[in-house]
Amino acid sequence: MITINEQSSIRLNLDKIIYFDPFHLLESKHDADIIFITHAHYDHFSIEDILKVKKETTIIVCPYDCVEEVGKFFSTDKIIAVQPQDHILIAGYPVTVVDAYNIDKPFHSKENKWVGYLFQNNDVTYYVMGDTDVLPFMEKLKVDYLFIPIGGKFTMNVEEAVSLVNKMKPKVAIPIHYGTIVGESTLGASFQKQLNDEIECQLHLFPSLH
Repeated sequence: MITINEQSSIRLNLDKIIYFDPFHLLESKHDADIIFITHAHYDHFSIEDILKVKKETTIIVCPYDCVEEVGKFFSTDKIIAVQPQDHILIAGYPVTVVDAYNIDKPFHSKENKWVGYLFQNNDVTYYVMGDTDVLPFMEKLKVDYLFIPIGGKFTMNVEEAVSLVNKMKPKVAIPIHYGTIVGESTLGASFQKQLNDEIECQLHLFPSLH
């Protein structure tokens, strides 16, 4: 089961509870087995929201520039610092860490070593892209669930995202990162209409607008 709150705040209910970039959560569930952080911007790395889902055994995975702040709330053995091209096995899940950066914008520099995650559960691969533009390696990836930013300005826009998804051909495309800080709430429906028919699009943000 997939739940998306705002921006890129994703919750996967698998045999473990997995969060990516928790943000503006309404409840304090303290149910996270693993939390993944893509980068240090406030709408992706929110300590307030991390603490709403953290429990005693929660493991957090984050870029190196988040470790110092995370270390105020997590013991060292519960922190996994990552950078692009890392491969980790966490709670039985294989995870590949990939690049996430801007090509012609100043907001997400490649030098920051911020990340996206290819998260594998049995034979199903989830790709949470983080804040990024279209990068050359992406269209060659084989993924089942693709969480792709579409809001523009800080990330790729709808047209760029549609072009990439139609090349990647995931089983399911889920647009994220719109409707809160940048990008109209109707962008998801626009994205959905432009995808090739064989690609399922799920609108978890603003589903009533499709």
